[in-house]
Amino acid sequence: MTHDTDLDSSARLSVAPMMDWTDRHCRYFHRQFSSQALLYTEMVTAPAIVRGDARHLLAFDPAEQPVALQLGGADPQQLAQAARIGADEGYPEVNLNCGCPSDRVQSGAFGAIHMTTPDLVAEICSAMIAASHAEITVKCRIGVDDQDPHEVLPTFLTKIRAAGVRRVTIHARKAWLQGLSPKENRDIPPLDYPLVHQMKAEFPDLHISINGGIASLDEAKIHLNQGLDGVMIGRAAYHTPAAILTDADQMIWGQGTTRSSFEVVDRMKPYIADHIAGGGRMHHVTRHMLGLFSGQPGARGWRQVLSTQGQGDAPIEVLDLALARIQTAA
Repeated sequence: MTHDTDLDSSARLSVAPMMDWTDRHCRYFHRQFSSQALLYTEMVTAPAIVRGDARHLLAFDPAEQPVALQLGGADPQQLAQAARIGADEGYPEVNLNCGCPSDRVQSGAFGAIHMTTPDLVAEICSAMIAASHAEITVKCRIGVDDQDPHEVLPTFLTKIRAAGVRRVTIHARKAWLQGLSPKENRDIPPLDYPLVHQMKAEFPDLHISINGGIASLDEAKIHLNQGLDGVMIGRAAYHTPAAILTDADQMIWGQGTTRSSFEVVDRMKPYIADHIAGGGRMHHVTRHMLGLFSGQPGARGWRQVLSTQGQGDAPIEVLDLALARIQTAA
């Protein structure tokens, strides 16, 4: 696999796949801060890709690379076919979702319920690896419901490693499939970072990234310095992108350009103009930029202008009106 070392390096810091959030516009925006971080698509279900009604969700700008496709599903052959399609579309990595606690079911249960079926997950991964030239990775939980993570997680990792998986991201929380909403599952089950570090000690040959509750680059550095291979950040990277991504290339990889939020806006303008010219709406892109100036004077004005005046057929000039709120407050 030609991409391994590059992806291993990029996976030192990644932005989590998040439904309704990490679409192609969001990823292009995040890429303006960091040339190195690994970005992920929203989860796409394998049946939707194979049937063709979600093919449009596979579209991405080459500037987004390195970018990975996340798949959801439970049927090995269907997932293998979807992985092959994703690889053919240009994704160097295809990730299997074994962590989402949603109760959606297509072609049987998928997501976090996979923690209860490690043999099936191994079969799926084996089929995906055989069918695709992309690297196949897994994102999982430490367990679900009444499972004992100290028993379940090592078994799970042993089986997917035997199937050929060599990179995994572990969300350091259990998922409660009964009684908690997906939103509550992001906060209520306690985090167990030591268990994830223990897994790295027990599986030194696996590339292990940690996910869950990490809200700053300083926290990310602690996990990396303690021996983990990567850190995946979700909501913090979305809500406060500048705080997480501005210094990422310097702090995580020791190289790269640091761009100010103003420079990022300038770089987004041609992209937004092209999107509007192609029949898109400005807010398709700018909804991902609302947290850009979070914590700075004028941030509220920036959000207000984009949220109210940036809807519908809004012209790109609205971006300058929003920016003026920051500049006059500075």
